[in-house]
Order: sequence, then structure tokens, then C-alpha cells
Amino acid sequence: MLSQVENSKSIIIPPPLKPGDLLRVVAPSGTLREYTSFERGLEVWRSRGYVVEVIPEVKERWGYLAGDDDTRRYVLADAWEDPQCKGILCARGGFGSTRLLEKWQWNTKDPKWLIGFSDITGLLWSLYKVGICGIHGPVLTTIGDEPDWSLNHLFNLLEGRSLSPIKGNPSGGGIARGILLPANLTVASHLLGTSFLPDLDGVILAFEDIGEAPYRIDRMLTQWRMSGALSKVKGIALGYFTDCQPPQNIPSFQIEQVLRDRLSDLGISNLPFGHEAPNIALPTGVMATLDGNEGVLSI
Repeated sequence: MLSQVENSKSIIIPPPLKPGDLLRVVAPSGTLREYTSFERGLEVWRSRGYVVEVIPEVKERWGYLAGDDDTRRYVLADAWEDPQCKGILCARGGFGSTRLLEKWQWNTKDPKWLIGFSDITGLLWSLYKVGICGIHGPVLTTIGDEPDWSLNHLFNLLEGRSLSPIKGNPSGGGIARGILLPANLTVASHLLGTSFLPDLDGVILAFEDIGEAPYRIDRMLTQWRMSGALSKVKGIALGYFTDCQPPQNIPSFQIEQVLRDRLSDLGISNLPFGHEAPNIALPTGVMATLDGNEGVLSI
């Protein structure tokens, strides 16, 4: 299915999933550490009627990575190319997805759903760049913490049903219509100046992050401003900035002050996504309307 977006880029929407479909688990980033939450995540998908395959390579370890680059690249490619596999579930984030991009090319002939967030931003943005929609949503180690309404939103999205507007907090940022492109701020910032940065003309960026002090968030957002990457962006949605408090006993702005100072001129709004639950699923590359006055995103 093709969806035409306003900057003349056509986005391919993968076929809807249905119970009974085979889904493959991959670990393209950090090595798996949270085994209990991982098993809970598998149960969420299996309880919905899906056949979830976990291959041994998912639990490999190479330093902080889930196997060396060639292994992780092979596992992802094998899942993507398998015609029986209808969707790919990322085990966790961490770091490592951008290392795979150095020798990577997507096959666009048989698109399928890729679901993950945080470090998976690298894969989701590269997938969007070749015109395929992915899902910025819970990984297997976090989906077990999602409330029912968030899970229903995810499965409505993946199974082709209509979506209710996503309600966040009003910020008075006005109304923007554009192409939704969610991301982890740190990962997206490291795509600046590379060939993997998508065209941001007409885009609504949706940023979240974890474990970054306010001055580091300031540094990244200042780089975005100075690079000119924000010049054609329609608006910005902000998710959770988890554990981004200032260091103790050091003069600092609060994270909310930094975000407003660096981004309020672009029209910002707050939505429930990121490294906390609920982490509402957001599709990449689809048209959306962000109403900052009401704190609502409509897809």
C-alpha cells in the first residue's frame, strides 16, 4: 500500500498483520540483559495469537553488542528476506544499529513491519529514507509494561484498524501538519552530516531521550539548529526525557527549560512516548497533525 505525503515522497505501508502470522525477533543493537522482561514481552505477542520465533543468535554477546556486526546484520537480513516472516520485533535498544548501516541496503520488494525504538532509530530512519513505514514502539523488554490502551493502539496500527488521536499535554505550540518522524534524539543527532539523514522538509519530528544531562541535550539541539536541519521542519513533539536531571551540586537548567529554550520557536507539544510506559507506538513517514494547543496528535 502506498501513501502519498505532502513533500511528494511516497511511503510504503507494509501489509497488516493478523494473528497466526510469523514474527521474528532480532537484536540489532545491545546485548540482551533483561531476560525476565524479554520473556514477558514474548508472552504479550503470543497472547495476541502471533507465532514468535527466537533464534539463538538473539542472545549472543560481543562486548556491549548482541554479536559482532556481521552476525547482527545477517540476522536482520535473514528476517527481512524471509517471505514467511511478516514482522520483525527488536529485542532491546542499547547501541549498535548505526554500525549495521555501513554495509546495509534494504530490499524494498517485500516490505514488512519493523518495530522498536531508542537505538532502533537508526534502522527506522534508514527504512523511511527508502520509502517504507516502520513503527517507533516498544521493544520486547519494555512492551510488558505497557497499559492496555497503549497495546490496543499498537495492534490497531499493525492490524490495519483506525486510530484514535493520541493525547498528550498542551503546550500552546500551535497546529502543524507534516510527515511524522519519531526518534531518539541522541541517535538522530549522530546521523546529522551523514548520508543516512532523511530529508526533513515538511517533517514533524518527535524526540525522546534517556540518561542525558540538560547541558548535553542543549548541545545536541544547538547542533540541530546550527546545522540548518530544523529550517524546514513543521513542528516538534517531545516525549519523555527520562533520567535527564541535572548533576547534583552543579549549576544547571532543568531539562524542561532547555527544551523550551531551544525548541519553542518551532512549536512544540508533549506526547506519551519514550523510555517510560506508556510508550505509544508512532509510525514513521505518515501524515499527521500535531495540535499543540490541545496536546493531540492525529495520524
